[in-house]
Amino acid sequence: MSREIKISVIIPVYRVERFIVRCAESLLGQTMKDAEFIFVDDATPDGSIGLLQECIARHPERDGAVKVLKHDVNRGLPAARNTGMSVAEGQYIFHCDSDDWLDADALQRMYDAASGEKADIVWCDWYLTFRHNERYMKQPGYGTPVDALKGMLSGAMKFNVWNKLVSRSLYTGNGISFPDGYGMGEDMTMMMLFAVADKVVHLPEAFYHYDKTNEGAFSRTYSDRHMKELDYNVRRISLFLHERYGDTLDTEMGFLKLDVKYPFLISASREKYRMWQHMYPEADRYIGKNRRISFRANLLQKCAARGQFWVVRLHYILFYRIVYGIIYR
Repeated sequence: MSREIKISVIIPVYRVERFIVRCAESLLGQTMKDAEFIFVDDATPDGSIGLLQECIARHPERDGAVKVLKHDVNRGLPAARNTGMSVAEGQYIFHCDSDDWLDADALQRMYDAASGEKADIVWCDWYLTFRHNERYMKQPGYGTPVDALKGMLSGAMKFNVWNKLVSRSLYTGNGISFPDGYGMGEDMTMMMLFAVADKVVHLPEAFYHYDKTNEGAFSRTYSDRHMKELDYNVRRISLFLHERYGDTLDTEMGFLKLDVKYPFLISASREKYRMWQHMYPEADRYIGKNRRISFRANLLQKCAARGQFWVVRLHYILFYRIVYGIIYR
């Protein structure tokens, strides 16, 4: 492409036959014209790529702005993101999961915020999308990269890859890539980028729709392999931040470990409760000290630490099976 590319959007594709058209249409229909779209076929076994190609053909105005790369074997999300990064030419990078979608002006609005503020990273609010409705997910704003980093470590701000526009120079200039082969928790890479950023900006509007109806989503599964991957990524970010900040973020790292194992408490499974007990027990001493998360989350962790899992189970039934199960579905 001869014109300047402002944003490179990277989209891994694997088993998203039901979702890929909605995702691709939302991207190719963006109001921003100076963007490129890099789809990475991670050896998907279904018809996702055929549907994608049909969608691309309906957008001749994007001729030359779309790349479809292919892995010969399935290599996972981090490798797919890295493959896209290897050919990206944009000033900024935006990652979009192929079962989600964007509002039409999302890229333009985020780019305008980044260029207007001369920011290395811009993040926005987002929607948690269910079958029949959506929930607005407000994100906090911070004045400095380290404050935002503390917010992510503490669980007050999500470190998802998909609601953040990041200067490509942060990746290339600092040798930062996604952890190939370690997919569970790979989005902790965002915290490494915040650690090397000079200026960050929160755009208090929601543009990204995170779909919760994909039962096959990678983030919904746990296995021994996934637990090892998650632990790898926790230790990876811990080492990176320790080398940069020394022990000044040790408390926040304790909060991160609690946050990583917190999902095991959103369950009625005794096995998951046992997993919570055995995972990062050294972080339990920080329970109740994190003022950036809700009273309910702190209380739930205190009950778990005391072995009062009947409270944890009751909480799950009341809030997630009844309230969220009826209102958000």
